[in-house]
This record gives sequence, structure tokens and C-alpha cells, in this order.
Amino acid sequence: MALVLVVAGAWFGYQRLAEPACAGQLRLTVAAAPEIAPAVQAAAAQWSENGAAAEGVCVAVDVTASDPVDVAAVLAGQHGVSLSGVGQAPGAAVTPDVWLPDSSSWLLRLSSEAAGFAPTNNASIARSPVVVAMPQPVAASVGWPEKKITWGDLLKQVTTGTKLRTGIVEPTRDAAGLSGLLALGAAAGAAGGAQGRQATTSALRALATGRSTVRQDLLAKFPRATDPASIASGLSAAALSEEDVMEYNAKQPPIPLAALYVEPAAMSLDYPYAVMPGIEPARSAAAAGLFKVLTEGSFRDRLAKQNLRASDGTWGEGFSAPQGAPSPAGTPSSSAAAGGTAAGGADPAALSRALSTWTAITLPSRMLAVIDVSGSMLEKVPTANNATRAQVTLAAAQGGLDLFDESWAVGLWIFSTELVGARDYRELVPIGPLTNQRSQLKSALAGISPKPNGSTGLYDTVLAAYKAVQDGWEPGRVNSVVMLTDGENEDANGITQAKLLADLKAAADPERPIQVVIIGIGNGVNRGELDAITKVTGGGVFATEDPAKIGDIFLQAIALRPASN
Repeated sequence: MALVLVVAGAWFGYQRLAEPACAGQLRLTVAAAPEIAPAVQAAAAQWSENGAAAEGVCVAVDVTASDPVDVAAVLAGQHGVSLSGVGQAPGAAVTPDVWLPDSSSWLLRLSSEAAGFAPTNNASIARSPVVVAMPQPVAASVGWPEKKITWGDLLKQVTTGTKLRTGIVEPTRDAAGLSGLLALGAAAGAAGGAQGRQATTSALRALATGRSTVRQDLLAKFPRATDPASIASGLSAAALSEEDVMEYNAKQPPIPLAALYVEPAAMSLDYPYAVMPGIEPARSAAAAGLFKVLTEGSFRDRLAKQNLRASDGTWGEGFSAPQGAPSPAGTPSSSAAAGGTAAGGADPAALSRALSTWTAITLPSRMLAVIDVSGSMLEKVPTANNATRAQVTLAAAQGGLDLFDESWAVGLWIFSTELVGARDYRELVPIGPLTNQRSQLKSALAGISPKPNGSTGLYDTVLAAYKAVQDGWEPGRVNSVVMLTDGENEDANGITQAKLLADLKAAADPERPIQVVIIGIGNGVNRGELDAITKVTGGGVFATEDPAKIGDIFLQAIALRPASN
């Protein structure tokens, strides 16, 4: 009897221990940057083997290696916004429960455009400093590994020297490229004023000559042979992540890359753990459980196998650091949801300004600028030291002109009412390549003055400008009208709004699209009137009640033009 009781008790105990601690199954989807995905997958698999559960439900984790730009495109589309340079989402991309991009900058860009995008957690789970990658012989020529290099040193080499052939991965689509752009731009802007703007323009144009859309294409530009000619003709400097350099060198290329930890440290890749807004409570609990797993000490070693550091900038067992790599390294950890900043202290305004400037410089265009010279443009702007609206508008136009390279074609009109007989607009410079008429445009801008008693002949001017750009439409460029105005249509003798919209619809040709970008200045703008125009033509309306902000608005408007056909 005693033996039977012991056996029965043991069997009952075995059954109790063998029973699962959870029931059913909940699938948690995670989209992770490709370089961290294997470490996340391994940790999630171990968690599942150990009985992963959330609120009594068994959890299975599906980890997909997803390029951050593809997920950003999906999320932007869902929220009805667009991110400069990102484009449309690929057909196979879906919204995950948890997103692990390589940088908080993606979260900042999305949240600044889409008010409803508010992911939770957002804490960093890994780190990879952004470095300047150079072929080792080139790096040795600038003092590596003994000398500490600053972004100011690098800026001087880029803008005044001829030895460095620089490149960048398109910063609108790559977080490391964006980090390098911000760091170099900050060094250029430190000079301030016209000198700083000139340095910024020179640096960005130098980077643009060697830019690539994807990282692998950029890496292929580094020299593949050890002879001096190959080294001299190959790419000699580019902002990449430390992980990129380590992965490249692991393939034992003929010329390894040096990782230069340029000071001050550029914004690191910080791999935020972003739980998507709106997921059900059970999935949110599962996401919290997975996050706990990814912050355990064992995950540090998994990261090391992927050439990544822990979130504090130190590394785990098996990490083979590049020569001269400090530990810890990288910019301080920061949350995209805490105070609105990403790693390294960047903020949405800084990111937007950098990307807008980059796009304005690098995107080929054929543009007709149309500037309001009605009497209201003589009003003073207190926030701009009492300069007139016309003066701050012309200063913004001049600054934009300085950014455009020789690939641009630009024309200039002004408009009010009855500028040429009964006609409301006047051509100052026809659309033509900047190689031939940059000085002519500068002179024309300098000579513009408002018509004191002039009103705003908006409708006639929009239609005429649209047709003028369409008549000379060029493939391979963004063909656009950019209008700057501080008022609504006031021409009683001109066409009506209904006539304007009907004529624009009739003139529209999908094979020769024209984008109309209208920049509204001050509180006299009728936003609904302007939106009705761009709804027909394509493009967009950008309005600011403070004319002093016209410079940044102008850059944003230029940057958000679609890619050329």
C-alpha cells in the first residue's frame, strides 16, 4: 500500500510539473534592423523554450529582419504623412507589434509629422557608434590611430582639400548617413552667418558627389586593390556605423577600413525598443516580457556576436573592437519619447532642417519661383528686427538660390495686380540653367520691391505659372512652381476660383506632372483657398504666421517635393 501511494504521488507530481504554465498562444511580431535581428531572434527563441508567457497565455515571437526605411514608409502611410526621401512602402511590409529600428531618429521623424504616432518604451537595447570609415592608408595620412580627429578637421579636408573623396548613404534613408550629416553640418554651422552657410553648402555638395542609395553600394566604392592609383580613385571617407566597419573587415578585404571616432561623437545608432501604439493589452504585456529578456546580461554577448555594443556603450564577450575603439563609446542614451530628443541630443527641428537642406542641394529640379509684391508685403515683421515681409521673403529666396547646384534650372516671376498693363505677373528671369544665369537671378532678386497699392492677383498668376512650367516640362527633374505669398486673391477683374480649378484640371497631364508648392506668409493667407489649388495640381501648402520663419519653411517645401519621373 505504501509503495502504491508513493508511485501515485510521484505520478501526480510529474503531471503537475509537466503541465504548461500557460495556455493558448499569442504571436508577438517584431520588426528589427537586419544587423540586430539574429540576436533578438536567438534571445526570443530561448525565452520561448523557457516558457514565455504573458497574462497566462503562451507567447511565440516572430522576428523579421526589416530595413528601417521600409517600416518607416509603412507607418508614415498609415498615418497619412510623408517623410522626405522615404517613398512608398514595399508591398510585403506590414506594421509590427514592436519595432526595433537602428536609430531613434526614425521615431523622431515620424512623431514630428504624425501626431498620432506615439510608441511606448523606446529605450535603447544596443548601440553602435557612428564613425568615419577610411581605408587604413588614407586614415594613416591624417594621423590615425594616434591623432584625435574633430569634425572641424574633417570639414576643412572636405571643403578645401583635394585628397579625400567623400561619400554618404542617402541620409533621408539611412540613420548613420543622417548622423554624419548632422555632425558635419554642426561643424560647418559653428562659423555662423554667410561663412557658415557657405561651408555647409560646400560640405554637402562634396558628400553628394559620392552618395549611394543603399549601404552596400557605398561600401563597394572603397578601394579593392592596394596600388596607389586604386586608393586615390576609391572612396576615402564615409560616415558609417562601427558595426558596418567590423562586418566589412571580417570579410578580409585587400585594404581594411579604419574606424575614426571623430570628436565630438556623432549621434549613435541606439536601437530603440518601440512598442507600437494601439496594440491590445495582451500583446503589450508580451512586449514588456520580451524587453526584459533583451536587457538581461546574456543579451550583451549575443550582441557582441553581431558586432554591436550594449546600450551603455560597452561590449560583451567575443566583440573584436576596431583599433582605437574606446569603451564605452557613443553618445549618451536618450529616449525619443522623453523630452523629444534622440540619441546625441538631436531634436525634430534639427533633423528636419538638416534633411531639408540636403534635399534642396541634391534633388535636381526645374523650378519657377513666383514672389508676391503686393502692398501688404511692405508690412514690418517684429520678430525679424522690423524688416518687411518682402525683405525676409527675398532673403529666404536668396538663401535657397545659394543652396541649389548647377544641375538646377530656375526662373523668377513677381506678381501683384496690373504689373504689365492688366496682367498681374511679370517675368524677371525665364527658367534656365543656373550655370548660365545665377548672377542674373541674384541681381533680379536684389531689385524686387513691392507695389505700394498693389493687391494680390493670385488666381491668374497660378494658372499662368503652371502652364509656363508645363510648356517646357523636362523629364528626369522635379518640375515645379514655388509661390510665396502673404494674401488671398483680391483681383476682381481676374478669373474666379471655379474657373482656375477647372482650367488646372483640364491642363493637368499625368505624363508631365507639375507640382505647385505655395508658401503662405503671415495671418492674411486663406489656407483653404491655397489647399484647393494644390489638391488639383499636386504639391502642398506650407504656412507660417511668423514671416521670420520663412527660411525654414522654404527648405521644408523644397525638400518634400516628390522624386522626379
